[in-house]
Amino acid sequence: MLKIAYHPLYVHPLPAGHRFPMLKYELIPEQLLYEGIVSRNHFFEPQPVDEEIILLTHEMDYWRRLRDLQLTADEERRTGFKLSPRLVERERLIAGGTVEGAVYALNEGIAFNVAGGTHHAGSNWGEGFCLLNDQAIAANYLLSQNLATSVLIIDLDVHQGNGTAEIFQQNPQVFTFSMHAEHNFPFRKEKSDWDIGLPAVIGDEEYLQILQNTLSTLFQDVKPDFVFYLSGVDVLATDKLGKLALSTDGCKQRDKLVLEYCKRYDVPVQVSMGGGYSPDIRDIVNAHCNTFKIGEELWG
Repeated sequence: MLKIAYHPLYVHPLPAGHRFPMLKYELIPEQLLYEGIVSRNHFFEPQPVDEEIILLTHEMDYWRRLRDLQLTADEERRTGFKLSPRLVERERLIAGGTVEGAVYALNEGIAFNVAGGTHHAGSNWGEGFCLLNDQAIAANYLLSQNLATSVLIIDLDVHQGNGTAEIFQQNPQVFTFSMHAEHNFPFRKEKSDWDIGLPAVIGDEEYLQILQNTLSTLFQDVKPDFVFYLSGVDVLATDKLGKLALSTDGCKQRDKLVLEYCKRYDVPVQVSMGGGYSPDIRDIVNAHCNTFKIGEELWG
């Protein structure tokens, strides 16, 4: 059965100014249930990730200052959030959902987190609404428990996964791949194992051809035994922060390509949602729900 991490605190600790883009975390489950794609049995409420698991990825000084709300004003500004105990709890829940989802995926083939994809958080910094790097934390957890030996992170958010790249830059067991808009945030990029920086306003056909060719090489060369997929929908032409030009169908075909490769190579995959900033929240929710639909079609 498809397992999907969701917790009410994914939305409610956030300041009012951040609520609109984060409303998708409530609307995605509602839409999936309304359309009959999943039932309530598919969802699980994650537990906050343990500190010892966080420290497999993030430096102790950074985590303790984040936990104790002692980041400097500049560090806090860099995250984009006003820190609070409930916000830190939210970040631990999101990371916990990805860790638990990764374990579910080992048995079920695939698992989702309604939130997550916090790929701008590095080993000792938070940035761009990312405080703890959920997929990096989960990858390190799998490796530490000998549940995986060769992890592939496929990051197709419109922004480069700079935090993920930094965290794993010296780890040969994790291959980081990021395909993103080149001239977009973060403007100081880290070096992934494979970066593809795309020109602005690239459309469906060219994007999907590049991705198809890349996935073929990745699965043959990396030979992953676990995949983390960051399926940001800020690649849509409607996205106000994205700079790319995919249609909703093109975004769906992107997800289908990635998940079909995981299925074909029999590699378990955990999927986190990543970004999405279209002015009409229906565009965001519909594109994200397509990702779940494809997962259900392939593994349901």
